[in-house]
Amino acid sequence: MRPFLLVFSHSLLTKKFAYVTQEDILMGTLTVKETITYSARLRLPGDLTKSEVNGIVEGTIMEMGLQDCADKLIGNWHLRGISGGEKKRLSIALEILTKPTLLFLDEPTSGLDSASAFFVVQALRSVARDGRRTVVSSIHQPSSEVFALFDDLFLLSGGETVFFGEAKLAVEFFAEAGIPCPSRRNPSDHFLRCINSDFDRINATLQGSQRLRDTKIMCTTSFPCSSTTQIKGMLVYKYKSSAYAAAARTKIKEISTMEGLEVETKSAGSKATWWKQLKTLTNRSFINMCRDVGYYWLRIGVYIVVSICVGTVFHDIGTSYHAMFARGACGGFISGFMIFMSIGGFPSFIEEMKIFKRERLNGHYGIAVFILSNFLSSFPFLAVMSFSTAAITYNMVKFHPGFYRQVYACLDLLLSIAAVESSMMVIASFVPNFMMGIIIGAGFIGVMMMTAGFFRLLPELPNIFWRYPVSYINYMSWGLQGAYKNDMIGLEFDAENEGEPKLPGELVLTTVLGISIDHSKWWDLAAVMLIILVYRLLFFVILKLKERAKPMVREIYTRRTLNHLKKRASFRKTSPFPSKRHQPAYSLSSQEGLNSPLH
Repeated sequence: MRPFLLVFSHSLLTKKFAYVTQEDILMGTLTVKETITYSARLRLPGDLTKSEVNGIVEGTIMEMGLQDCADKLIGNWHLRGISGGEKKRLSIALEILTKPTLLFLDEPTSGLDSASAFFVVQALRSVARDGRRTVVSSIHQPSSEVFALFDDLFLLSGGETVFFGEAKLAVEFFAEAGIPCPSRRNPSDHFLRCINSDFDRINATLQGSQRLRDTKIMCTTSFPCSSTTQIKGMLVYKYKSSAYAAAARTKIKEISTMEGLEVETKSAGSKATWWKQLKTLTNRSFINMCRDVGYYWLRIGVYIVVSICVGTVFHDIGTSYHAMFARGACGGFISGFMIFMSIGGFPSFIEEMKIFKRERLNGHYGIAVFILSNFLSSFPFLAVMSFSTAAITYNMVKFHPGFYRQVYACLDLLLSIAAVESSMMVIASFVPNFMMGIIIGAGFIGVMMMTAGFFRLLPELPNIFWRYPVSYINYMSWGLQGAYKNDMIGLEFDAENEGEPKLPGELVLTTVLGISIDHSKWWDLAAVMLIILVYRLLFFVILKLKERAKPMVREIYTRRTLNHLKKRASFRKTSPFPSKRHQPAYSLSSQEGLNSPLH
């Protein structure tokens, strides 16, 4: 039921638009200047020189009054950052970089104190006046100082137009309708109380209580004890037949009949080349991963500690009869638990996805660029995790010696972790928050571990579904097979009874671990790479489909809403006035000028 306010206007003949969301979705590990600079590199034309880009960035910082915090970090869960008002001005600064002629904002003052809200709206007024732009914003409970900055006001309640015109004329309209704004009241508060009918039922219930029945109720409108719904209906009816509505219709007709008018409805998107976007996104994402302790550094530390624990538990495992089972257990733990810990980066990736959705909404870059840049920026960290883990465990446990075998173990673990991260990206495209993602991701990885061939041998899995196709599309299954082959082929183990011939590793693989040796370990590695590629493509397809489906969903929802609104009495050509007029029960001078039309 909140009103929608057309705040500042300069030119109605717009070509490019930008949108600022209500939530400030920013990368907390970057400074204010870095955030604006990266956004400029992503969107400004590639033929601009570095000094020209820096000039635009500095000009935007000055325009939004961010000079004092330009070199401060935005802040996240472990980094202290800038204030809420500065974050909101930064969000606006990101969208005015490309000089859009129409700027939309969704409640830019939500969560701000009165001083911060005033400076944010004042900055918007400056953007509209100096930048020759039209600024349209919904607003949350503006103060009287903020309301005084508005050029035009559009009051909506339940999808019905209550008033549209110059903001300073709104007080005059309400007075003409018989609901004048008291002299010492904020006009916006008065308007909201007159048109917000959400609490009519609650008020009716409270009025029926014994406490309120004993209280003298003051009614100051021409409808004693009227509900907000009745007052709103009266205002909607009066506006339709008022001079304000006639002026709005005349202006619309005048614009629509102008010759040579061409209005382009496109976002103020990117003019940078694909290659420049890729480099910029990769660099930004890499810096974010470096500065965010929880993204990779914490996991790298845990990986190293756990690897040392594994190395000490399975130290110098040898080739005895029982060592073949211990080697299988050690390989299963590394391929299972070590990969499972990769889910720890899911919350950080969800935050990065929020930034992607906001930037994608305004056409900053494409989906393919985002996916590729994420892979390139995360690859060094994945390499450090896998190579450190494999190096520690391989040498302490003393798996099959050999440089190339150790390299294979590192690659196998690297691709397995990359496969987990790719699967988490697919899950992130469905879930609304990181908590649901972690729960679903943990369940998914649990199913992968269960069918990987360690807890139950692959030949013993039920053929329907679990063996075919789950075990064949399970990256953990292929990774574990490759790790077993890399370690055991070429080794010989002691027999169960002394004096019996040694058992070759190939026999142990096929009989004890249920691993087929019909194909090379490199085919297992190639299968993991193929699964990674499939996950990334699936992630791309899901994002594309969601992007294309959203307009259709919004259209269906809009039609349903309009059909519902048309059934309301105030949308029909009937008067909301009761047949019998009443006189005010009490004068407007009550309550020391702070009286309200509502009881």
